[in-house]
Amino acid sequence: MPSLVAPAMPVGAFAASGQPTLRIGSGVLLRPWRITDAEAVTEAFQDPEIQRWHVRRADSVEEARAWIERWQSSWSSETGGHWAVAGSESDGLLGRMSLKSLHLEDGKAEVAYWMMPTARGRGVCTRAVMTLTRWAMEKGGFHRLEIEHSTANQASCRVAIKAGFEEEGVRRGAALHADGWHDMHLHARVRTEA
Repeated sequence: MPSLVAPAMPVGAFAASGQPTLRIGSGVLLRPWRITDAEAVTEAFQDPEIQRWHVRRADSVEEARAWIERWQSSWSSETGGHWAVAGSESDGLLGRMSLKSLHLEDGKAEVAYWMMPTARGRGVCTRAVMTLTRWAMEKGGFHRLEIEHSTANQASCRVAIKAGFEEEGVRRGAALHADGWHDMHLHARVRTEA
């Protein structure tokens, strides 16, 4: 059945460009994942807060390598975009930013993130979300980006608000966590046409 509306982002538009490295400033950047990041990802997923909100753990470096391989291949398959948040000088892992649940026809995606314990509370996550959002809307062609988090995750809520994502509402009992069903808070940014 033919669509009456042209897709916001045609198939192939996302994958046609190489995944960029994005400078955040203050010695931090978003860069594509490397297999050599597997040990740091394994370490990150030992953190109780990352496990709590991302509902998984990494039991081995090999498992983390498999995740990274999927994150890397998602760009060319146009199913996601995943970046390591890293120090531009040390290249040490500070966290993860991703665009997931891509829906190119509607030009929308969900922003997801986590930070290593040592990178929390310094504004790195907020600046990374803002940098990724700017790229996604200005160069990537996205129309709408969403952030969804448990209503119990106040740190994630603060990041979304500081990054300019407006609060849109609560989806009741929308996600199963280790301690039961959580209401999920939805935030969004919509590109305004110039």
